[in-house]
Amino acid sequence: MKEVLYLEVPIPDTAAVRHWLQVDFQPGIGEKSLTPDGFCLKLLTDYTASIQTISENLPKELSIFVWSVQRTTYLKVFRWADQPFPQEKDILLRLKTEIRQRFPHQYPKPPAIDLSQQSIFEALAPYYPLTVKYFQKMPNGEYDLKRAYWWEQRWRDGVRNPKQPRQVIFTKDKQTENPHPQYDLIYIGGALGAVHAAVMAKLGYKVLLVERLPFGRMNREWNISRDELQSLLNLGLVTTTELESIIVREYKDGFNKFFDGNNPPKLRSPILHTPTVLNVALDSEKWLQMCGQKLRNTGGDIWGETEFIRADIDKTQVVVNVKHLPTQSEKQVTGRLLVDAMGTASPIAWQLNGGRAFDSVCPTVGAVVDGGFAPEVWDSQYGDVLYSHGDISRGRQLIWELFPGAGEELTIYLFHYHEVHPDNPGSLLEMYEDFFTILPEYRRCDLDKLVWKKPTFGYIPGHFSVSSSDRKVAFDRLIAIGDAASLQSPLVFTGFGSLVRNLERLTTLLDTALKHDLLSSRYLNKIRAYQSNVSVTWLFSKGMMVPTGKFIPPQRINSMLNTFFGLLADEPPAVADNFIKDRCDWLTFNRLALIAARKNPALLLWIWQLAGPRDLFRWLGNYFNFGRYALVNALLNPWFPRFLCRIQPWLEPRHPALWLQLLVIRYAITTGKPRSLNQTAPVQSEAIIS
Repeated sequence: MKEVLYLEVPIPDTAAVRHWLQVDFQPGIGEKSLTPDGFCLKLLTDYTASIQTISENLPKELSIFVWSVQRTTYLKVFRWADQPFPQEKDILLRLKTEIRQRFPHQYPKPPAIDLSQQSIFEALAPYYPLTVKYFQKMPNGEYDLKRAYWWEQRWRDGVRNPKQPRQVIFTKDKQTENPHPQYDLIYIGGALGAVHAAVMAKLGYKVLLVERLPFGRMNREWNISRDELQSLLNLGLVTTTELESIIVREYKDGFNKFFDGNNPPKLRSPILHTPTVLNVALDSEKWLQMCGQKLRNTGGDIWGETEFIRADIDKTQVVVNVKHLPTQSEKQVTGRLLVDAMGTASPIAWQLNGGRAFDSVCPTVGAVVDGGFAPEVWDSQYGDVLYSHGDISRGRQLIWELFPGAGEELTIYLFHYHEVHPDNPGSLLEMYEDFFTILPEYRRCDLDKLVWKKPTFGYIPGHFSVSSSDRKVAFDRLIAIGDAASLQSPLVFTGFGSLVRNLERLTTLLDTALKHDLLSSRYLNKIRAYQSNVSVTWLFSKGMMVPTGKFIPPQRINSMLNTFFGLLADEPPAVADNFIKDRCDWLTFNRLALIAARKNPALLLWIWQLAGPRDLFRWLGNYFNFGRYALVNALLNPWFPRFLCRIQPWLEPRHPALWLQLLVIRYAITTGKPRSLNQTAPVQSEAIIS
């Protein structure tokens, strides 16, 4: 018996595919014998007799069947002999062509609804029945489902109109009558923005934080590692005691495993253990409240349930218009600098980059569950960092994450790597219907017995950087941070982790710019968390995306993931830790790439097919830039940081712009430095904060 065809049919209705196979599809040769899941194709007796010379091993049957998993349909064809079935290639080609025509890719969109006439539950129940059912079981489910619907609609509007982004930033030639801003910094966005705002407030700046939701509410939970949290201590934002109070769980080990049931033996891999990746779960709402309290204690303000409308920028300040949602009242506030922390839906990011705010995105859904899993299903001392339990599903390689929280809590995510395409923006609601349907496939459970605490969802962006200046993160008196600046990690897409890793860098550079009034776009665009090693690893995430409208072998992405993660499993633990935490150096990257190419020579062809020539040539530019940074790092890193410490007292007051540029260089050569294979404890940073 030999497998001769494996296809994914992008439709949940497996019965419709089976009916088409059994009734409508005509192979053109042989006799169809129906089976419960498809049919067997056998040679007719008269056809066999007409052949003058018949081998004793002449195959007489093809078995064609379908099955359902991950809310999609799969088809396989097996030959019951070693030699080809007569006209086998023609039959398989006809089957493949006709099934693609009958069941093409579909990218459904949420319906237009009128909530003045019905509730969000009533409006969406016909389209997403399981999503509505289980959101109704959550404490604030109606509000959260409205939020998910709103976020998807806003994201879709931005993706579909990339050349006509809504203008929200305006410039004024005239100086405002009142040249004394009310605040030094105005942050729009109260999640990642709250963390950065609290740090800047501690440095003595007067800060305003504007948040569209009630302050402290989160659509996601935050996981990180001990060594990454060190920057919060280095900056003095929290004490060790305060930090421990927001840690709700620290698990023993994290697993990385991708489905390999349809991979050849050489492309199967063992579990990759990453015990120090995302292994610390934080109480995100308590953490935000702590940051908010620290901000208020230093004279800052927080305006919750307030929406950003527009900003007018002149030579001395930025005037921000906002609306208080409960009262619908609008007001103005002025500041020296506006900080965009609105995330992927940020209209500022879309305007600054002419519609090319992001190259990729991870539509992510999930929930926090407070018990209900049987003890034998999951041990809360362990987590899933990256896990797949099936092949490509309706044009997406679905990946799970599972992180233990406080008590019996588990935070579960489902996401996929996705190209930004106007015909296929990526759907949160469609993903939620997948989540509730296939969660029992991932971890055995009865959904009705789970205790649903709250949903977690969002669009996590990615930008394929070619250089440190190819994307605008700033304008005069305006700068973006976090997801609005596409600050993310190419593999695990942790916007929070990436921000915390770069917090010292962003804080030091922004503090320098504010002290010396270097607030034009020329200087602010230098304040970014660019890393040459991160810019080269975006190819991995690109290789996990199914191009819109295309079909690729269902097992292809899992084969690629198993190839590379299998290599990491064979390496010392610190190699995987460094790679996933954006600390991979040039030599390690090249060594692993060469080993991967030897292990799976088809890998380069697969990447070419997925990425396409344009992105592959873009990546070559990243690769050469990575090598250039590695050379500069080798030349400067041994002496340059200490040299800056010595010349700072003389240089900074006299030439602040030059000083800022030297700090940018300093962070470029030290950020993302790999930890030693023998290093286990966090290292105190050499951050220069004056």
